[in-house]
Amino acid sequence: MTTAPERAVAGRLSFLDRYLALWILAAMAVGLGLGRVVPGLGDALARVTVTGVSLPIALGLLVMMYPVLAKVRYDRLGTVTRDRRLLLPSLLLNWIVGPALMFALAWLFLPDLPEYRTGLIIVGLARCIAMVIIWNDLACGDREAAAVLVALNSVFQVIAFSALGWFYLSVLPGWLGLEQAGLAVSVREIARSVLIFLGIPLAAGNFTRRIGEKVRGRAWYEAKLIPTIGPFALYGLLFTIVVLFALQGDAITSRPLDVVRIALPLLAYFAIMWAGSMAAGRAVGLGYPRATTLAFTAAGNNFELAIAVAIATFGATSGQALAGVVGPLIEVPVLIGLVHVALYARRFFTAPAPSTEEAPAHV
Repeated sequence: MTTAPERAVAGRLSFLDRYLALWILAAMAVGLGLGRVVPGLGDALARVTVTGVSLPIALGLLVMMYPVLAKVRYDRLGTVTRDRRLLLPSLLLNWIVGPALMFALAWLFLPDLPEYRTGLIIVGLARCIAMVIIWNDLACGDREAAAVLVALNSVFQVIAFSALGWFYLSVLPGWLGLEQAGLAVSVREIARSVLIFLGIPLAAGNFTRRIGEKVRGRAWYEAKLIPTIGPFALYGLLFTIVVLFALQGDAITSRPLDVVRIALPLLAYFAIMWAGSMAAGRAVGLGYPRATTLAFTAAGNNFELAIAVAIATFGATSGQALAGVVGPLIEVPVLIGLVHVALYARRFFTAPAPSTEEAPAHV
């Protein structure tokens, strides 16, 4: 039976939000179909790149992230950075548990497919800094907490990605007597990717809020401007999905059994990371908004970085690159499903005190 709070949330959703799962599945189908039936489309889309990512995808990501980051109340960030119950579990889950879990699942499910296995390990190392903002917002998570955790992930991504790639692809397999692989990616390339895909929309969102509130006030900004620009986040998401799957539509549709093999460890990863993180948030006393933010930031992955690294290191037609593309093919529908699971799970959380944690209005 649907509860009154759930009906209230559903009532605030726009037509686009309410049927988002359907639009996402349609966008995936359109992209796969275009990549399959239009000769040379993937090559044309991939010809112009930004930090190894197709320019259309880069533009879609920027459009997707800007409206959500414009919703963030930046004057509340201080309350998030002081919350060790949130920050410490996030670091542990993202940079120790997540990569280790993906490594274990990749070897468990793909012991005979080294290219796909390596691609999945790279996906596990690339912590989410983009689409997680959309899932968190749809699940009524804490926007300010999401902004802080995404920024924190970005800093650690620049510092730790190359070292973790070396450890999980070369050192740890060597210790365990397993096949080793290499990873060639510079700190400068990772920093440039983070600067583009997080820095630009973050600066634009902050600037928009500061100017909007200064000129017209917070009430006008959140009641008028945010509802006007908000839908562009989902337009950007759908456009990104169409382009992403058009790039590898032929590869995905021509190797369905390989896609299934890659999908199985990914499904296990998303389920374990999200449920475990949600439970951890509740166990340490986080309220629903921040526990939800913890769960989505821990379960999501930075597929654009993973794909860029795989293409730069192993080539655009490699199995590693295909594994990176299958990542969002599985992640997008799974995490949109987990948005609904999260909204249902709110009944198991006690509302936190407003002074320490405040749920954002879902606008």
